[in-house]
Amino acid sequence: MTEKRDDIQLIALDMDGTLLTDDLEVSEMNRTMITKAMDKGVKVMLSTGRWLDFCYSYAESLQLNNYLVTVNGGEIWTSTKELVERHVHANELVVKMWNIGLEKDVHMWCVSTDQVFNSQDRPKDFDAHEWLKIGYSTEDIDKLKEIRKELSVFDDIEITNSLPTNIEVNPSGVNKANGLKRVCKELGITMDQVMAVGDSMNDKKMIMQAGLGIAMGNAQDQIKEVADAVTDTNNNHGVAKAIERFIL
Repeated sequence: MTEKRDDIQLIALDMDGTLLTDDLEVSEMNRTMITKAMDKGVKVMLSTGRWLDFCYSYAESLQLNNYLVTVNGGEIWTSTKELVERHVHANELVVKMWNIGLEKDVHMWCVSTDQVFNSQDRPKDFDAHEWLKIGYSTEDIDKLKEIRKELSVFDDIEITNSLPTNIEVNPSGVNKANGLKRVCKELGITMDQVMAVGDSMNDKKMIMQAGLGIAMGNAQDQIKEVADAVTDTNNNHGVAKAIERFIL
């Protein structure tokens, strides 16, 4: 029985642990298969936890003339850097979440609409920025559990991760699935016509809600459990193999 999905009109790719190797590169096999998919008329886009300045050069290199879902859905951009949608945290909430990380002594990063800060580069004035996402990273899993517990008192946040050793926090309702739904609306298609590929918890909702959800071979177990299929790892051209298997 064929696995080809002629109904797929859009491929949404996570970046870290998915499209990119551990060296943050796009393999030639991935690049070739993405080009072949686009030649067939299938649109390809990035759906990432990264911010625009990081991912835009990859989109340009791959000639992805499509939308970009960035910061886990915190922002949606056109291929010409026109902002379609943006969701930000309340500034006072970001200060509270930053202080939680300070108390636990973990590495943090905080993404604003104009800059990325980290534990060694604390914002001088939180009110001088609009905040899209905050993240915590540590190898100490107990600390991550403690942070999750403290974050649980806040109603207006959405918690995911991009690795088992981190936590990412967006405003409530902000996730890659909802970002893709907005893109589908702009393109005049439905989520049933999307193939979504990812490896981490911030990919879970888009993989579950896409017509075809693909987990990477290196994906977290919870992602593999909800996916329709599992491809190879990010270091072994998993994206290319998924495109070849289901699209070409």
